[in-house]
Amino acid sequence: MAATSVDMEELKVHVFSSATELVEKLHDKWSSVEKVPYPAMYSSVYGGIILDPAMMVIPIDDHMVHRGHGVFDTAIIIDGYLYELDGHLDRILLSASRAKISPPFPKLTLRSILIQLTSASKCKKGTLRYWLSAGPGDFLLTPAGCPTSAFYAVVIDEEFSQCKEGVKVITSTVPMKVPLFATSKNVNYLPNVLSKLEAEEKGVFASIWVDDEGYVAEGPNVNVGFVTHEKELIVPFFDKILSGCTAKRLLELAPKLVENGRLKSVKVGNITVEEAKQAAEMMYIGSTLPVLPIIEWDEKPIGDGKVGELTMALSDLVWEDMVAGPETHRIKVPYV
Repeated sequence: MAATSVDMEELKVHVFSSATELVEKLHDKWSSVEKVPYPAMYSSVYGGIILDPAMMVIPIDDHMVHRGHGVFDTAIIIDGYLYELDGHLDRILLSASRAKISPPFPKLTLRSILIQLTSASKCKKGTLRYWLSAGPGDFLLTPAGCPTSAFYAVVIDEEFSQCKEGVKVITSTVPMKVPLFATSKNVNYLPNVLSKLEAEEKGVFASIWVDDEGYVAEGPNVNVGFVTHEKELIVPFFDKILSGCTAKRLLELAPKLVENGRLKSVKVGNITVEEAKQAAEMMYIGSTLPVLPIIEWDEKPIGDGKVGELTMALSDLVWEDMVAGPETHRIKVPYV
């Protein structure tokens, strides 16, 4: 029941008199949790790894919090290996450069921190998410008053598996980001959130963005791909959308299906909505999927309305690469 204005006027706000009292309150919150979802966090503000979830916090005056001046990326942890970490690191550094954020450490140091963090977490399956922020310092618009940028990372203990069931999607009515922001993985995700919510409110899984020229762009946080009736795999150009690490790896692996005659060709190119809706198969492509079949778009079936054989063959290629691929794409975590 909503509080009345009188109730609100009579509400007495507690004042924490000491850090000890506050920490106890935070510990009370986590004491009832059966399994802690975040086994470890790194903060350059703290200067180390935090194992206590009550202490996994970011300063309120961090410009990533109140101005959205930050970028992020994610790598997955599977069977004790970090998959495609170097590709994701390259992308976050490119995003940081575009956002005019100078990292507090060079790439190799960031890489070492993330591997040590994963080791300390003891998590063998989940996701590793990390941020480069303009840093804490004040509440002004630019970070001129921020002493240094900040690096945060957290290990998320979560289960995921190869997606084999098809989903339904709609065309998003939420305007997509302009290329400057869409091609960088920044923390300004309000359009993405609204696009996903719009789909869920209509009873479907997610949405598809279409650019102002009528070409298919991407999903709210995933790339898309299509298999034509001529057995050609098409992934939209990355010039106006995020360059997906999983999508790029799929494009490297997919020629194996050309070699065995299952696919005719693999290409990156423009595809109109009309052409896309006439495709034989359609899919989302993203880190934890890695390929998710799409069987219906705007209440009309894609192909025969069933999960496509080639979609699953492509999914198998990436999944096998994730669990048993070359060391160039998988880093074994040295758990202590």
